[in-house]
Amino acid sequence: MKKFLVLFTALAALWTAPAYAALQVDVTQGNAQPLPIAIPDFLGDPQVGANVAGVVRADLERSGLFRPLDPHGFAEHVTNINAVPNFGSWRAITAQGLVTGQVTQQPDGRLRVDFRLWDVFGQSQMLGLQFFTTPENWRRIAHMVSDAIYERITGEKGYFDTRIVFISESGPAIKRVKRLAIMDEDGANPIFLTRGDYMVLTPRFNPTAQMIAYMSYIGGKPRVYLFDIETGKQERLGDFPNMTFSPRFSPDGNQVALTLETGGNSDIYVMDLRSRAMHRLTTDPGIDTAPSFSPDGKQIVFESDRGGGQQIYLMNVDGSGQRRISFGPGANGTPVWSPRGDLIAFTRRQGVQFSIGVMRSDGSGERIITNGGRDEGPTWAPNGRVLMFGREAPGGRGSSIWSVDVTGRNERRVLTPGSASDPAWSPLIQ
Repeated sequence: MKKFLVLFTALAALWTAPAYAALQVDVTQGNAQPLPIAIPDFLGDPQVGANVAGVVRADLERSGLFRPLDPHGFAEHVTNINAVPNFGSWRAITAQGLVTGQVTQQPDGRLRVDFRLWDVFGQSQMLGLQFFTTPENWRRIAHMVSDAIYERITGEKGYFDTRIVFISESGPAIKRVKRLAIMDEDGANPIFLTRGDYMVLTPRFNPTAQMIAYMSYIGGKPRVYLFDIETGKQERLGDFPNMTFSPRFSPDGNQVALTLETGGNSDIYVMDLRSRAMHRLTTDPGIDTAPSFSPDGKQIVFESDRGGGQQIYLMNVDGSGQRRISFGPGANGTPVWSPRGDLIAFTRRQGVQFSIGVMRSDGSGERIITNGGRDEGPTWAPNGRVLMFGREAPGGRGSSIWSVDVTGRNERRVLTPGSASDPAWSPLIQ
């Protein structure tokens, strides 16, 4: 898959900003009142300018923290992004934030995108940036603009310039075809990475978002494979006689934690990708699986039934200090550590009900944040504020991908080509 070069620079402020900008959103509260923001079509090329502004509006609206205003109600027509806006005309339509932008085709063929973020009530410029890229990369630039606006107003990193790898499903329930697929965070640009000749499950990105680890049934046996997104090359990870599954990269990308089944027992191992040396971490007779590294790489959270039921455990990266941390009702599994390090997301099963929950890394503060019936397999946005997960429709009528704020608010379906499951969120694209 082709990589694009993006260059950006800061634009000088035209208006002196106050020491503490009034325009803020508290992401920790889920923000029941989204912030009204005006985003006119960007100047310059009419089509590209409308496209970029449209993606920015959609990104910010989808976060649940912003309410982009209808452009048809704008009182002022922006004609020059270097001019100070008439703040009164924007206050009149209740806008608290204003984004003005322009797209320009450079003599060398590159696309230049400039934008400014204004605090309407504070009457100040909060941000000004300039991006250069190839014309076909306009959508990624729009996501980068959204990320910059999100970060400036919330104080948290954005998550729009990311990808989602997932399992695309088609066909009847008894003969379901599962293909490895990838798309932008907003569901655009979906691409199938495998043809569906064999089943694939549990894809996971490496830290650079250029490699995917996943389980595949090539040859009828479940094995862990690596897929290079840039080259399309697929490689089996190790030559083991029994099944390997549930892979996850370490934070530095040099190791993969996975589950290896031997003699009817499943344990967690870590493979060094440089030497391909394997190190066994668990030796319990129970089923130990679904490992996930802490962001600092010092600990691993995993699931095990060693206590008689499926629960979540923690251990040091060398396998020492194994201890149970989940004590809520039902079965708890598929743990995944937040990129922030503060929370662990998991799937809870009680009877026929599957839900997504979060807990602190010591197991305290358990909260269930979804109640869709059959929700499982959470994955974190790179800023640790949003989760995606798979939701199975009643009666085996297919599955879909959903997102939810870590507070449990703003639950939304993610657009995919047909049924989809097993989402995994990439880091911010470099």
